[in-house]
Amino acid sequence: MAIKYEVKKVVFGFDKSKTEKFVAQSKVLGMVEFKTLCEEVQKVSMAPRGVVKMVIDGLIDTLNMDLDKGYSVQLGDFGCFRPGLNARSQAGVEDVDANTVYRRKIIFCPGSYFKSMLGKATVERLTLGKGTVVGNTVVKPDQGGSGSGEGGLDENPLG
Repeated sequence: MAIKYEVKKVVFGFDKSKTEKFVAQSKVLGMVEFKTLCEEVQKVSMAPRGVVKMVIDGLIDTLNMDLDKGYSVQLGDFGCFRPGLNARSQAGVEDVDANTVYRRKIIFCPGSYFKSMLGKATVERLTLGKGTVVGNTVVKPDQGGSGSGEGGLDENPLG
């Protein structure tokens, strides 16, 4: 497995210089829809697609019920789901209440299977055609021959 990344320009506004830097940002190449996932599991497990869908739907419903109760849910080597939140800090203990919570979330901690997979994963720069993706722009490599040594920007944004 290879984790793909693109180069993203980041502008730091901490000072008046507005320093520009570049950073690698992971890039997802698409989405596997639920129907397709069920078909893939069917092929691997030899279980009928309807049974696969029924089991996954049941798992989602059960996860929802247990997380709603405040439990963490461990799914073997797959990983663990737990409820979480983000809240604004307050000056005093008495100022902290439910109104300071601004985000509710579900936290997933990968299990040993995924940790092992990530440990073996390579990291590769996402390239399209003859250029490298930087944000939504393709930066072409040096063309050579002109002596300028500058690469060009493709004016056609991706997508």
